Amino acid sequence: MTASKVRPMSAAALVSIGLLGALVGLVVPLVSLRFATAGARPPAFPGPQPAWRPWVDPMVAASVFVGLAVAVGDDPALPVFLAVAPVGLVLARVDLACLRLPDPLVLVAGLLALAGLTVAALLSGVPGRLLGALGGAAVAGAAHVLLALLPGSRLGFGDVKLAAVLGLPLGWLGRDALLTGLVLPHLLHGGLALGLLAARKVHRNTLLPLGPALLTGAWLATLLT
Repeated sequence: MTASKVRPMSAAALVSIGLLGALVGLVVPLVSLRFATAGARPPAFPGPQPAWRPWVDPMVAASVFVGLAVAVGDDPALPVFLAVAPVGLVLARVDLACLRLPDPLVLVAGLLALAGLTVAALLSGVPGRLLGALGGAAVAGAAHVLLALLPGSRLGFGDVKLAAVLGLPLGWLGRDALLTGLVLPHLLHGGLALGLLAARKVHRNTLLPLGPALLTGAWLATLLT
């Protein structure tokens, strides 16, 4: 089952949502720093780190917000997607910095998604979509548990928990979004790993963060389905 088509938002609404995203992006580095410095693990990418431009986070956050608004449209769950997005941005930054997906952040994202989608289901009068969201979380979580248990797997259970959380909004959107959101992150992650290996930026034993790929894949799945 896939979600019904939604009406596009006005240009003024998209501009407002983009500005909101840019403001959120100004806060993301500050929150990320608190969680990244709490970890004792080394940076995901060894060697000199490039200087982080102050405009990058606002631009990324604005793009994420506008993309979600375009894809989700007037769906009553749009505020839920926009509420979860900043937590995802923080998680991506922390995972890139120190290979951690802090449980408190994943829990916040999960609670926001579950509570928000419950309200959206009640307001829309379609409770079946909440069942779809819960089913999406179960499928995504179970699939990644199996991947984590494979011999030689480097998938951490922080990744498993994040995948289950992302299954909530993807399951809300429908089967196609969920399947795309399950497969696409691993294609992105695998392509990045191969590119870094070819460029000799990493070696075969280098641990690479999966969280950013999970989040990016979920965002792209929302846009593409």
